[in-house]
Amino acid sequence: MDTQKRIIVWVSAVLVIGITAVAAWQIAKGPKTPVVRAGTLTEVVSESDWTKGATSESKKAELVEYSDFQCPACGMFYPILEEIAASHKDTLSFTYRHFPLPQHKNALAAAYATEAAGLQGKFWEMHAKIFESQDEWSETDTAEATFEKFATELELDMARFTTDRDSQTTKDAVEYDKETGLKSGVNSTPSFYLNGKKMAQPKSAEEFKATIEAALK
Repeated sequence: MDTQKRIIVWVSAVLVIGITAVAAWQIAKGPKTPVVRAGTLTEVVSESDWTKGATSESKKAELVEYSDFQCPACGMFYPILEEIAASHKDTLSFTYRHFPLPQHKNALAAAYATEAAGLQGKFWEMHAKIFESQDEWSETDTAEATFEKFATELELDMARFTTDRDSQTTKDAVEYDKETGLKSGVNSTPSFYLNGKKMAQPKSAEEFKATIEAALK
C-alpha cells in the first residue's frame, strides 16, 4: 500500500512539473507588451505626419519636432529649423508634431488652424505665418480671427477651412500627436528626436546645427 501511495505522489509531482513547464513555455511564446523607453520615438513617421525635405529613399537623417505654436522657445527655433531644413532638403526629413501646452491659451487654436490649412495643401505655409507672427496673436483674445486672415491670404476655401478647423477629426489629430509625444518622453517644448532618439536640449543654434550635420555624414 505504501508503495502504491508513493507511486501516485510521484506521478502527481511529474504532472504538476510538466503542466507548469508547458504554461511557462506558452507565456514565453505569447504576445509581449512592448517596453517603452523614455527618450525613444514610439510613433514612427508615416504619411499622416506633416513632413518635408528628403524622401524616404534619399534621406540620411530624420528630425522630428514636438512643438507648441505659442511657445517662445519654439518660436526662437523656428528660423533655425527652416534654415537647416532648406540647407539639407535632399538628405534630411523634418516632421512637425503638435504638443500644445495647457498654459498657452491660443496654442490649440493655432494647431487646429495649421491642420485645417494642411487639408488644403497649405500646412507649411500656415505654419510659417503663425510662427512669424507669434508676438501678434499669442496673448490676444482674437487669435482665431488672425488665423482666418492668414487663411484668406493663403487663398484657402474659407468655408472648408472653418469646417475642418472645428472638426473632431482635426482635434483628434492634434491630441494624437500629443499622446505620442507623452509616450516618447516629451516634457517640454520644443523637443527634438533625431533618428528616433531624443536630443539633449541644445545650448546654442551652432550646437544644434552641428549635431544635425554630424548625423548626416
